[in-house]
Amino acid sequence: MRVLVVNAGSSTLKLSLLGGDDALLGSRELEAPRGVVHEEELIGAISVLGPPDAIGHRIVHGGNRFTEATLIDPGVVAALHRLTELAPLHQPKSLAALEAVERALPDVPSVACFDTAFHAQIPAAAATYALPAPWRERWGLRRYGFHGLSHGYVARRAVELAGGAPLALRVVSCHLGAGASLCAIQGGRSLDTTMGFTPLEGLVMATRSGSVDPGMLLWLLEGERLSEPELAAKLEHESGLLGLAGSADMREVLEAEERGDQRAQLAVATYLHRLRAGIASMAASLAGLDLLVFTGGVGENAAALRTRAADALDFLGVAIDDAANAAEGHERELTAPSATVRTFVIQAREDLEIARQVRAIVG
Repeated sequence: MRVLVVNAGSSTLKLSLLGGDDALLGSRELEAPRGVVHEEELIGAISVLGPPDAIGHRIVHGGNRFTEATLIDPGVVAALHRLTELAPLHQPKSLAALEAVERALPDVPSVACFDTAFHAQIPAAAATYALPAPWRERWGLRRYGFHGLSHGYVARRAVELAGGAPLALRVVSCHLGAGASLCAIQGGRSLDTTMGFTPLEGLVMATRSGSVDPGMLLWLLEGERLSEPELAAKLEHESGLLGLAGSADMREVLEAEERGDQRAQLAVATYLHRLRAGIASMAASLAGLDLLVFTGGVGENAAALRTRAADALDFLGVAIDDAANAAEGHERELTAPSATVRTFVIQAREDLEIARQVRAIVG
């Protein structure tokens, strides 16, 4: 089965065609400013890639309703539109891409694959916010979690590489990119994660703040210090590394840190502080740790950050080999001989996870 994977980004639309053996047969990245897809370019890209047998769409938010991959029909599309308020920055772009591809390939079965679905069954203690029950029930306030397609893939792949029993191995997956989150996984199930009701919670990210004191946000809204739109824009687009160091690019921040830039030094220290604490928290949710996995643009490429994160986690049994850490390659083990926890770098391949889910639904 040839699966066309559709992934709508902030300003681009990525198309990947995967063969039955998961070989990448071709890919195209189209400009899609504000989520608008030019259909002539889309049709042209699809004709170059070749006809698919099925289509898989990455959808950020499935809410409480969509807890697994789902065959798309008009009712599903309408339900996804109603979930837009839970992910106003991401959902409209994904739905615009879905509808454009549906018009281009109306007779090809399409499947929605959700970033939230992997976390849908996390234990109630991990999912529940200590808020009034009427609020939680009326508005569905809970930890949804995100990056589930990435976490699900890398955890399964890490277990394969480790050659262990999938049900026994306890995995902490670190998806570190422009967005960043951690996930505690055992037996192929998410047991805890750092992102919450929205992708703002958790780690320091490129432009997102990560977790902050809600009382501080209330204070900022009082007395006309900030309006709600201003606060939302600052937390989402002008915080994180950008707010701390003046750059959202971790490579630039690390280079500035080496030059002695104090803002960059603080940014890296804050990033690592949250990352180490988060990994330890995920390990606590698992009552131990067997595999630690780094993925995403920062997780795969920032060797110095991996070293500095691991150095503070030796009490968990984490230690990485300097030569293996400095080597090139999308997928490799970094474990030092003295370590009791095995550490891996694995390339983020949401496309493979989406294709797997599509095949399970369609064929």
